[in-house]
Amino acid sequence: MVQMVRVEEAIGQPLAHDITEIRPGEFKGPAFRRGHIVESRDVNHLRRLGKDHLYILKLEPGQMHEDEAAVAIANALCGEGVGWSGEPREGKISLKATRDGLLKVDVDALTRFNELGEVMCATRHTNSTVAMGDQVAATRAIPLFIDRPIVEEAVRIAKQNQRVLRVLPFRQPKVGLMITGNEVFYGRIEDKFEPIIRKKVEAYKGTVLDAVFLPDDDQRIAESALDLIARGADLLITTGGMSVDPDDRTRFGLLKAGAQDMIYGSAVLPGAMFMAANLLDIPVLGIPACGLFAPVTVFDLIYPRILAGDRITRKDIAKIGHGGLCLKCDTCRYPSCPFGKAY
Repeated sequence: MVQMVRVEEAIGQPLAHDITEIRPGEFKGPAFRRGHIVESRDVNHLRRLGKDHLYILKLEPGQMHEDEAAVAIANALCGEGVGWSGEPREGKISLKATRDGLLKVDVDALTRFNELGEVMCATRHTNSTVAMGDQVAATRAIPLFIDRPIVEEAVRIAKQNQRVLRVLPFRQPKVGLMITGNEVFYGRIEDKFEPIIRKKVEAYKGTVLDAVFLPDDDQRIAESALDLIARGADLLITTGGMSVDPDDRTRFGLLKAGAQDMIYGSAVLPGAMFMAANLLDIPVLGIPACGLFAPVTVFDLIYPRILAGDRITRKDIAKIGHGGLCLKCDTCRYPSCPFGKAY
């Protein structure tokens, strides 16, 4: 696979290693990189570097050079919203988001891909929010030469379903905000929820269509939810009224309005009393009182997924129990922390 030849005999062949050049006070680095195809004009330069002989690459039948293999697997891994540019370096390629959105990783396919052993791909966590240009993964062919059947199997796995890596765009919702609770409605306490939710909505370029204040009354909650949808809201967020207190009626009012697929309770702290449902095919998210004092809750894990088109199930909520414990750091570092990262 690697053969030593005289410099003149290397013309037209790829180098098997980098060749370093040192110019004191000016430069130290590779004059020629591994894989460079030696040209006749390189011969004198190589001799000035003290090279009378070179190691060149000689592929056996059925083998691929690491850079050729890297290009094949990178192209196969990239689904919508993911791409790469430039040239592979030592069989490595960086994969980046080509738009803002939610990173989706087919974790099972990624595992099968990495089990092949001679190729690898390391990614960010699935369901991470990313911006255009962010690195979302890196891949490489590990040996200098790799058997073509392994690359072909890696490509087959990577292309399954909708590719291993995708970045789904966020829609910009018109949010109907429902703030429930007799204590706020009758002016016994000042509401603190509205500015918090507005900030979270606007962070994803959404708008609050209207914020309505409601008592703990099933009928009025139901009527208000339907009215917001009729006025153009394509996502409802409710605050308050999510506990087991008999006066907390938000869930019951939504059910009265016709909400379906309601999920109450999550395996995340903070946010155990979170609610998700659909009303007339409009997503509804209910934030418990923890959203008032915790900067990040289960809402912050689920909201971006809703904007990317996910329809949340009980299994989705159950999965995020792994990694769903906020450590309540003195200074919140989310999303640069373990919270919500397992799934």
